[in-house]
Amino acid sequence: MQPYDVAVIGAGFGGLAAALRLAERGARVVVLETLRYPGGCASTFTRDGRRFESGATLFSGLGPGQLFARWIERYGLDVQVDWIDPIAELRAPGLRLVVGRDREALIQQLEALPGCPTDGLRRFLARQRRVADVLWTLLDDPDLLPPLDLRALARHALRTPSYLPLLGVVGRSLGALLRADGLDGFAPLVTYLDALCQITVQCSSAEAEAPFALGTMDYWYRGTGHVRGGIGRLAWGLVEAIRSHGGDVRLASRVRHIERDGEAWRVVTRNGPVTAGEVVANLLPQNVGWLLGAAPPALSRLAAPLADGWGACMLYLVVRGDAVASPDAHHVQVVQDPSAPFVEGNHFFCSMSDASEGERRVTVSTHVPLARLRALAPEGRGAYVADVQQHVRDGLRRHVPEWSDAVVHELTASPRTFARFTGRAEGCVGGIPRRQGLGHYLAMWPPSMVPGLHLVGDTMFPGQSTLAAALGGCRTAERVALASRARLS
Repeated sequence: MQPYDVAVIGAGFGGLAAALRLAERGARVVVLETLRYPGGCASTFTRDGRRFESGATLFSGLGPGQLFARWIERYGLDVQVDWIDPIAELRAPGLRLVVGRDREALIQQLEALPGCPTDGLRRFLARQRRVADVLWTLLDDPDLLPPLDLRALARHALRTPSYLPLLGVVGRSLGALLRADGLDGFAPLVTYLDALCQITVQCSSAEAEAPFALGTMDYWYRGTGHVRGGIGRLAWGLVEAIRSHGGDVRLASRVRHIERDGEAWRVVTRNGPVTAGEVVANLLPQNVGWLLGAAPPALSRLAAPLADGWGACMLYLVVRGDAVASPDAHHVQVVQDPSAPFVEGNHFFCSMSDASEGERRVTVSTHVPLARLRALAPEGRGAYVADVQQHVRDGLRRHVPEWSDAVVHELTASPRTFARFTGRAEGCVGGIPRRQGLGHYLAMWPPSMVPGLHLVGDTMFPGQSTLAAALGGCRTAERVALASRARLS
């Protein structure tokens, strides 16, 4: 059998994006996925005859001219985006903030709260908007992301003045910026930012590297919408687009081992071996090390920050169709105690599906520290997870009773569940916590670990979020095309 130009391991959005971009360039591509459906951690699965979202159900990149929107239009994908309004809601003791399409309305809600330092808030948000505009422009124009050719470098040189807003924030924490504007004592804003940072940059606002946090504060307003019927519709659409270019997508094809075979790679799957000139792995660094049999030092260094990362405890609920009057999808963040860490059920994100299927499906997730789970004896982990899930149920009853009282069916999941189905080491989710530090910027140019082996996904730049993983996949495809000996014109 003729070798493939590229084997892509994993049909998460990073792998799908890399495979599609390479197939568009004429590469002979095969995608090898463990599950029977695509999407990875951002997928739609079926249990008990019902469809559920595996994780968060709000996705950016769907606005005009953005990556997912371009693919939907180019390939005529059967994907309908609902531009829901409000987008999300934060509920905490004594606090309810509604995030709608009009960002000024959110600001006015904050200003109306007792003790709001209005001048400091406006000053902080003006800086946030300037930084976000810089960073989101890069995501909307991925040719400006690494790897950079001479043309891209020239464009960056011409754009140098636009990058000036970054100078005062790189290497600083978001908490430091809040203190500078006298906002660190304004509890409602801190609660809102802690909740947002926990689900995006994977740490609190006090710890978060400021540019990452300031950029993600604009997440709601940058082409973010609800994919009707589940994000799996987009994942399946990308599979068909890859196949339309002659790409081979093999589901239920777990990879067991990869090894060099002369100038090529031999990828051993449950269905037999595949030979390819290059490998793109939409996997955690730890998983790649296991497939290789031994992790090179550079791979081990990439894996190290994940030791202090997160798993997820989940509730998948079915509620009666009359739980809410609106047929639109709903998204609610809950904080039970703003003074406690935003993990282990104290903070959780819940997403209710649209009404297109009658019953409403709700995905509820909360972070759990992998280090704590790892430290427990095996017999204690189940009890710990059960306690966390019960804490979430209690919070739902207190803060979202209209949903909790209408539950007719429940499934649960834990980091062990994610590890079992996605293969991700320890069930790690969310990528690398973006805590304050300059090291994050070195990852824009990931090291070469093994010739012909490339990583994509939420641990690679630009990383977290489905859009960022897909953009990283596209840019990695360019790197593969440049490095490959095959002619991928």
